[in-house]
Amino acid sequence: MDLVIRNATLPDGRQGIDIAVEDGRIAALGAKLPVQGAQEIDAAGDLVTPPFVDAHFHMDATLSYGLPRVNRSGTLLEGIALWGELKPQLTQEALVERALQYCDWAVARGLLAVRTHVDVCDDRLLAVEALLQVKKQVAPWLDLQLVAFPQDGVLRSPTAFANLKRAIAMGVDVVGGIPHFERTMADGAESVRLLCEFAAEQGLRVDMHCDESDDPLSRHIETLAYHAHRLGLHGRVAGSHLTSMHSMDNYYVSKLLPLMREAGVAAIANPLINITLQGRHDTYPKRRGMTRVPELLAAGIDVAFGHDCVMDPWYSLGSGDMLEVAHMGLHVAQMTGQEAMHQCFMAVTQAPARILGLEGYGLEPGCNADFVVLDAGSTIEALRLRAARRYVVRRGRIVSQSPPAHAQLDLPGRPALVDFRLGRR
Repeated sequence: MDLVIRNATLPDGRQGIDIAVEDGRIAALGAKLPVQGAQEIDAAGDLVTPPFVDAHFHMDATLSYGLPRVNRSGTLLEGIALWGELKPQLTQEALVERALQYCDWAVARGLLAVRTHVDVCDDRLLAVEALLQVKKQVAPWLDLQLVAFPQDGVLRSPTAFANLKRAIAMGVDVVGGIPHFERTMADGAESVRLLCEFAAEQGLRVDMHCDESDDPLSRHIETLAYHAHRLGLHGRVAGSHLTSMHSMDNYYVSKLLPLMREAGVAAIANPLINITLQGRHDTYPKRRGMTRVPELLAAGIDVAFGHDCVMDPWYSLGSGDMLEVAHMGLHVAQMTGQEAMHQCFMAVTQAPARILGLEGYGLEPGCNADFVVLDAGSTIEALRLRAARRYVVRRGRIVSQSPPAHAQLDLPGRPALVDFRLGRR
């Protein structure tokens, strides 16, 4: 054996578990494994989880905040306009440098798989070339899945569909779309048909920005579910954002959820961004913005949380911390029951891994030896504390270490605490 983790707590609540690693895979898992001569990590009862997975991100725009100017209104539409201003100024070198810096941030936070949308409406396909280069470079320590994303609309932008096909031929993995940004609802529905048929022909997955709007009549998710079912794309299609669902009437949603379930369409919410960008036209009462996560889960639909943006034209904050994303999702969706909070943790680990189709993901013998040791005793405590990542392991190799969140207290009238674990009981 090459590595053994001792005395781990697993996400399902099992305690006192050892995890033995050989040749980059989990060789054995159980209590007090008789392993000798391997490198050892004492988890000391802390949570060991499969790595975090971000199902929705924009790495071509990340860390570009302030270029060419700041989004003064903070709105989605000004962000799209800003990105249009920035695109002619982009260079492949700058795109690669910013993306690699973000990937470093991600690994340090235990985020080892990212699905990123890449804009294909620039005829140069600079961002596509840049992120294909990054994907190859980071492959030893991070899985990067690329979505061909026609930001300006696959029908609205004259060369977008041809560019999307070129991007797929270059090695991009997933077909994207943005039906609610087409000129009309009819064009939006037509774009969904066109893109789903192309994906089916190519044997590819689909992930569409769908109904990122407060308009309850933006219902392209229904069209997406219809074509996924018609074309046999079950389990290979995701609708991202779906924020119009927070404004739809309950009767319509009661019909929509079974359609999504039947078609095997997953949902990807982006709590940090949805709560920030939606409801901008409201005074009070003001809509929360995020899609109906508890209802989707109750209907048996896979739901993941994505980070979406970090320091870009749409969002000036963020750090690649998926626990922050899940923490916000928990609050926005009012998922404060014990099982619901655990589901929020699953929405940044196991659920997005299924949506991305990651092979070898998990904590079972035969899975890839990819995991994170968190300074927390459970999934809920990890969310509460946004726990430090004590160790990040990729294919059995430690790729990042961080000290636990400790402090030394010397307070009048209180006993001196030399090793005080912040927030831990």
